[in-house]
This record gives sequence, structure tokens and C-alpha cells, in this order.
Amino acid sequence: MRYAFHWEVLWSGQSGRWLLQGLATTVELSALGWVLAAALGIVSGAMRTVPWRPLRALATVYVEFFRNVPLLVWMFFWYFGVPPLLPEAIREWLFRHGAEFWAGTFALGVYHGARMSEVIRGGIQAIPRTQFEAAVAMGLTTFQAYRLVIVPIALRLSIPPATNESLNLLKNSSVALTISVAELTFQTRQIEAYTARALEALTAGTVIYLVLCVGIAAIMARVEHRFAIPGLIARGG
Repeated sequence: MRYAFHWEVLWSGQSGRWLLQGLATTVELSALGWVLAAALGIVSGAMRTVPWRPLRALATVYVEFFRNVPLLVWMFFWYFGVPPLLPEAIREWLFRHGAEFWAGTFALGVYHGARMSEVIRGGIQAIPRTQFEAAVAMGLTTFQAYRLVIVPIALRLSIPPATNESLNLLKNSSVALTISVAELTFQTRQIEAYTARALEALTAGTVIYLVLCVGIAAIMARVEHRFAIPGLIARGG
């Protein structure tokens, strides 16, 4: 089988601009989704380990509800289901300012926030209970002990699994094409449609995702090494 490669289609015409626009949208979508997921994950993960049962129950409901429904369903839910429930002025503002982008952001944030919660909970439960008891013995309240001692240590312990979850969030941003977010996968499909060069277009998308993920993994490996706690975390080579 013979196939004549034409890589020039990736930078000729509109293709190069589409790839750059898709890359920018993917990074923006993933970054905003990650911030929301990290915030929800830290709060709900800590709540799942506190002594008060109502807080634990609330966090458990959030985690089990959002992580056990497919991400695609949440994309559709936030884009098709939520806007009709909003006041007309807010709904019109959203559709004038990229409702599909914000729906994708919220879907990624709440879905991966539930998964990030389990990462943080695992980090907290890996801390010896004596750390908490020592903090309380020094006169700290439970909230202060979590804010000043438990959560900072747990975040350091959770860097490796949190890195994996962050990479999953970046890759799952491609699902946003189903609600017409013009991210990287959407743009590669558009290049394919306009040039009839599926292999070149999809190869470009694959390489860009690979570079992004490897870059993030390398940065997080350095962060993990930098913030390793002697006696609790073994420093990598």
C-alpha cells in the first residue's frame, strides 16, 4: 500500500491557525477545569476525613454522584440541561459568551473534582494520626490543624496520583468537541474535513497531546522532587 504524505497541509491555508487556536482553547479549558477540580477535590477530600458525620456524608454524596456518571453525560447536562433552568438574562449572556466553553469547563471541573477528592483523601489518610493529635495538643482547632498541618502535608503526598489525574483531565478535554467547543481535537477534525488528509491531521493532534502531557509530567516530577518531605516521601533520583 502506498500513501503520499502531504504534511504541508498542516501549515498551509487555515490549518496552522486552526491548530494554534485549538491548542490555546485546550490549554485554557484544561487549566480552568483543573483549578475548579483542585478546589473541589481539596475541600471534599478533607471533608471526607473530618470527625463530623454530616460533612463526611455531604462530601461522599458529591464524590459518588459525579465520579460514577460518564463525563460525556455531564458535558450534555451542563450544555443542554442547565441553561433552560437559568434566568433569561443569564442564559442569553452565556450563549453570547461561549456557553459551550463554560459548560465544558464545569463538566471537567466537577467530574475530575470528585476523582481528585479521592486522591486528597488518600493523601490525608496516609498521614500518621499522631500528626493531627500533635496539632490539636498544641492548641489548634480541627479546622486550623487541617489548614496548617494536615492538608499541606497531604498535598505533597498526593502529587504523583494528582499528576495522573491532571493528565487525564487534559486528555478528557477532547470530549468537549461533542458540544462544539473548538479545542484541539475539534480543529484536527476540521482540518481533516477541509483537506481530506486524516492521517496528517490526526497525527498532528496526537503529537501535540503527547508533548503537552509529557511536558506536564516532567514539570510535576520536578515539583514532586522539590517538595518531598524527608522521612515521609522518598526523593526520586
